Amino acid sequence: MTQTLRQLENSDAFVVRHIGSSPQQIQQMLDTVGAASLDDLIAQIVPADIQLAQPPQTGEAATEESALAELKAIAARNQCFKTYIGMGYAAVHTPPVILRNMLENPGWYTAYTPYQPEVSQGRLEALLNFQQATIDLTGMDVASASLLDEATAAAEAMAMAKRISKVKDASRFFVAQDVHPQTIDVVRTRAATFGFEVVVDDANKACEHSNLFGVLLQQAGSSGEIHDYGALIAELKARQIVVSVAADLLALVTLTAPGHQGADIVFGSAQRFGVPMGYGGPHAAFFATRDAYKRSMPGRIIGVSRDAAGNTALRMAMQTREQHIRREKANSNICTSQVLLANIAGFYAVYHGPEGLRRIAERVHRLADILAAGLQQQGLTLRHASWFDTLCVEVADKASVLARAQARRVNLRSDLPGAVGITLDETTTRADIITLFDILLGEGHGLNPDTLDKDVALDSCSLPAAMRRSDAILQHPVFLRYHSETEMMRYMHSLERKDLALNQAMIPLGSCTMKLNAAAEMIPITWPEFAQLHPFCPPEQAEGYRAMIAQLSEWLIQITGYDALCMQPNSGAQGEYAGLLAIRRYHESLNQTARDICLIPSSAHGTNPASAQMAGLQVVVVACDRQGNIDVADLRDKAEQAGDRLSCVMVTYPSTHGVYEETIREVCDIIHRYGGQVYLDGANMNAQVGITTPGYIGADVSHLNLHKTFCIPHGGGGPGMGPIAVKAHLAPFVPGHSVVQIEDILTTQGAVSAAPFGSASILPISWMYIRMMGTEGLKKASQVAILNANYIACRLQNAYSVLYSGRDGRVAHECILDIRPLKEATGIGELDIAKRLIDYGFHAPTMSFPVAGTLMVEPTESESLVELDRFIEAMLAIRAEIDRVVQGEWPLEDNPLVNAPHVQQELVAEWHHPYSRKLAVFPGGAENKYWPTVKRLDDVYGDRNLFCACVPISEYQ
Repeated sequence: MTQTLRQLENSDAFVVRHIGSSPQQIQQMLDTVGAASLDDLIAQIVPADIQLAQPPQTGEAATEESALAELKAIAARNQCFKTYIGMGYAAVHTPPVILRNMLENPGWYTAYTPYQPEVSQGRLEALLNFQQATIDLTGMDVASASLLDEATAAAEAMAMAKRISKVKDASRFFVAQDVHPQTIDVVRTRAATFGFEVVVDDANKACEHSNLFGVLLQQAGSSGEIHDYGALIAELKARQIVVSVAADLLALVTLTAPGHQGADIVFGSAQRFGVPMGYGGPHAAFFATRDAYKRSMPGRIIGVSRDAAGNTALRMAMQTREQHIRREKANSNICTSQVLLANIAGFYAVYHGPEGLRRIAERVHRLADILAAGLQQQGLTLRHASWFDTLCVEVADKASVLARAQARRVNLRSDLPGAVGITLDETTTRADIITLFDILLGEGHGLNPDTLDKDVALDSCSLPAAMRRSDAILQHPVFLRYHSETEMMRYMHSLERKDLALNQAMIPLGSCTMKLNAAAEMIPITWPEFAQLHPFCPPEQAEGYRAMIAQLSEWLIQITGYDALCMQPNSGAQGEYAGLLAIRRYHESLNQTARDICLIPSSAHGTNPASAQMAGLQVVVVACDRQGNIDVADLRDKAEQAGDRLSCVMVTYPSTHGVYEETIREVCDIIHRYGGQVYLDGANMNAQVGITTPGYIGADVSHLNLHKTFCIPHGGGGPGMGPIAVKAHLAPFVPGHSVVQIEDILTTQGAVSAAPFGSASILPISWMYIRMMGTEGLKKASQVAILNANYIACRLQNAYSVLYSGRDGRVAHECILDIRPLKEATGIGELDIAKRLIDYGFHAPTMSFPVAGTLMVEPTESESLVELDRFIEAMLAIRAEIDRVVQGEWPLEDNPLVNAPHVQQELVAEWHHPYSRKLAVFPGGAENKYWPTVKRLDDVYGDRNLFCACVPISEYQ
């Protein structure tokens, strides 16, 4: 039959590329689960009283080509000025070998948080390199695998200082006044919920203040001055005050390490190690401390352990699932970090090595000296006598200077009274220095950078002698070897091969939504129009960003059924925190300050109670019934007991148990009846989009995991984005920003992240996804995700017990397989099944969450029937292997499950097992075989013998 033009165009729609199964395969799965159609299946699963009559309208779907062209036109509205604003952000050269082989490589960006270390050794080694670089440059003992950004790292430093402080009754935190203003903003926000008083003053007056538990200093001040804080730190330490120092990673190449001056905590941004500014993020923060305080650190630490064969292997240490164990007593609510960006920064250090980094740092500093010398020669005054890369230049006619800068398409820092700030970076050239002379002095100055260079080389004292670095850095072999592109490319590829990412196999992690991150969605993040903007540039230069963010926000408002959206939180956990802050501020506006109780079901994500504690709320746990649903009677009792102290409830929908609870509207009504607010966790939005909305259900605020439902990749453990959508009454209380005043920022409330729109440069990914899927495509994605989960549950239910289900035995978009009866009967547990799946070429499902002894499977809509069947066949084959253990064919202590995973070396090693080598290493066939590089890790050894720096190469050999 001849097709119309519209039909021909629709056949090329992106939705058919995003959804893994064909219409015929979808029908085959529907037949298997016993549903006539997708609509019929959804009607059986989703409570009728929350189903939408029509899906939220986000427009018609666009093809990849047309969506890219449309977004390119929007991006063209941004203006890429040469920017010297500084304030913790600098232009960079991302080495092309890193850009192509990591940032643009799905083998790196589609991997998940390394909870399964046997399939994560590559990125774990890359993160260990990042930690080693941090340790070397900061002079500390222990470093983390990154935090979200510099400002939130400062807030974490404050909270950690209170935890480790020996002055237990102290409640004041001192911040030096030349710390970056956005950092002070975020610290103040966090302090308010903890009940701390923040004192901002000249650093030299720190010792004049009483009742301090901690002090925050910045080695290179926001306006450029280099501080020698050695004596001050010693005096503060004598008073048992915990000292945190913010530092610049590139400056630390030439400046003495704060750790050598006695600092307890050192942190900062790793952005200028090869990560574009991206209008604010994503950027990895580095964070380091002394060995004595390592168990009080926030975030993730990569540690060295050993595998079952006694070989060196890496894993996430201590805090691996800390929130899910300690809940509101956790060190932080941080669930992931900025792994992809930390890896870029770590590889930047590896590629350049100590000499390359020194050349970059010394060149930047030399350019600053040349600029300073020329300006002083022409009679201008510098506010400070010391600097690394930033000058604070006093100007009489500031308006004229800024006008000349505008005419030359240059941004200077303009918020300094009577002065302008200029931060140079690795992209600065001699020609740029001449342009800066023209802007600050007017043309005709006659200054020559080369002539000035000779003078500066003979007589430069801009770095105080006491602050010059004298110790060697980055002496581990990994930083000394890979300096040619050939070597670097091969090193990165060797690490990539050790990991299992979405470019090789399905990652069936429940609660994590590992769906397709399409190439067309990823392309725009490296466009200069998005990558090169400073987050504090004049708003008119970011018109394209603002248009894109406004459109994305409106789509998300439609999809969620809310009234307003704040794009600032740069992770899901940050979104939880920001949403609870909005609730708290709302109650305060009604003079209901006593409302401090947060009800949280026992099944909730561990970050929920941790976020509630950070927001200054008291957690009260609500029971779940035998079916995994919220116990409504217990909820009603707890809400009544809380009375006027009830702040909110935090619920996840569909529930963390993978079921659409029938009583969700009743839950909302109960909380509202007692004056509380409903926080609906957006982790499971992939089962809601197009079918229902949190706003329609009755919730007041939700965070959205754009790195789950809306296709931003997980990046091996970050980046993420967690914007919050709110009902109108909460809109005045979402985070604002103190540094930039942009009409798109809803409020002037305190910030939760350093940049006004969080990790803005990855928002084009979600924009592209929604634009290409359209209204019907988004709904179909949710429907197929639910179908896939039910297909797996149906196919596996005779081999494994499905723990929770709703009406008619259906599940939502994920299902929990209960391994506990199997373990009790056979001795084979969920850990053995998880590790054996590696031999079959799969990442394990989520293990022992939300219920210990279970596996939670979420297939997502992007997986095809072929891949679903491959996973199902693997699970059934593993069940058959368990039966062989039960029947006595293999002993419990020596079988393919307890010995899994098997590594390639076992093909040629002596073989003493009662099963064949072929069954051990090729249980799913030899085609597309994934080889783990280590056997099962010894977690206990790793925690008892914590070591989180690079090990000698000989250890791996």
